[in-house]
Amino acid sequence: MVKLTKTFVDKVQPPAEGHEVHWDDAVKGYGLRVTSAGKKVFMVMGRVRGKALQWTIGPYGVMTEDQARKKAQSVLQQMRDGIDPREVKKADEAMRVTLSDVVKGYVARPGKLKERSKTTIERHLVTTFKAWADKPIASITEDMCRSRYKEMAEKGLHGKKGAPGQANQGFDILRALLNYAARQYKRGDGTPLIQRNPTLVLGDHKVKLQPRTSRYVAKDKVGDVWHALTTARNAARWETERTSYDLTMFLILTGARIDEAASLTWDNVHIVDAAEECRWHVTDRKRGADVWMPLSAQAVAVLKRRPKLADSPYVFASGTAKGYMDQPRASLAKVSEVAGQHLSAHDMRRTFTNIALGVCRIEKFRTDLLTGHKPKGDDVTASHYLDIANLSWLHPEAQAIGDWIEKQGMVAAAKAEGRNVVVLKVG
Repeated sequence: MVKLTKTFVDKVQPPAEGHEVHWDDAVKGYGLRVTSAGKKVFMVMGRVRGKALQWTIGPYGVMTEDQARKKAQSVLQQMRDGIDPREVKKADEAMRVTLSDVVKGYVARPGKLKERSKTTIERHLVTTFKAWADKPIASITEDMCRSRYKEMAEKGLHGKKGAPGQANQGFDILRALLNYAARQYKRGDGTPLIQRNPTLVLGDHKVKLQPRTSRYVAKDKVGDVWHALTTARNAARWETERTSYDLTMFLILTGARIDEAASLTWDNVHIVDAAEECRWHVTDRKRGADVWMPLSAQAVAVLKRRPKLADSPYVFASGTAKGYMDQPRASLAKVSEVAGQHLSAHDMRRTFTNIALGVCRIEKFRTDLLTGHKPKGDDVTASHYLDIANLSWLHPEAQAIGDWIEKQGMVAAAKAEGRNVVVLKVG
């Protein structure tokens, strides 16, 4: 044994091979390990609940001998009290885990989440929970959840308009993230890091949204919405505005999912003189293989007025990191204002479906295909014999929907101009 001092640590020579431990003669169990490569590391050795344990304090240079001695004394006392320093370290690391860390682990699980789900989670991290992203998850309290939920529901992200739907979605995601963290991270005593999920307090506070089946543009409002979008699009000064209006109108005319339409590239658009052959290719689908969808004359008109940019392959291009507009917020706000209720991009899909079924009387089987749903598994004929990779044969149905929407818009425009018109019967 030796007296470990700065002078000794500086002068001690490395062994010819392997490593050598020099134990301090004053603090029993405190030592310095020196390797043949010259690395010097402070360590302790003791017993925890009857079991021998060696524990690294830290390398010389990162910490001084005096700092290492004080740390060794503290750790050795914990060991005598039955506290395992490995458990303490694990608990300390768990207590430092941030919300960003949890999101990274949660979305990285192989095969668990679709890309759109990952995108949604990551979007809420940098928007709804931006102020919490680098906070330890153990520091998120019920009061914080109540306050942030109320702020989102009443004022939204930008403090201008409430977003109860986004508030509900965001905190549903947070609940799942914290449940995941409770399973993955433990305290020193082995109990879950998250003892009680703080989002549970929102059970009595969440805004009850309208049933999904009622969230669409009502038939008697479709014309007003279409006229408002057309007028706003024509008056728009900036390309970003025009893109927003065009994307929303395309959603209404096709019933497409927002990610499918927003990421559409020009090489997946086929427009020719033969109207019944105009179509667009839906790739990376939520369900099933890629499919060609028919385009009505109205949808073709929307696409034809889109500028083709030399540096972008996207139809609805924008200067965002993705390269395309993934949420047409400005135009959806206009739709919501005219329709009299808050509506999302997915609600444009519901609008298309309600027009197809309720107005144009298109049978459900064809409506399902037009909205990208696969035939049911028990429909052997459709699943094995019908061409569902190219739905150009459904062009008459797509055109009927486009014609009805356009006609309703014309009536709304005439009414807005004070012209004497006969209002078309709805439905």
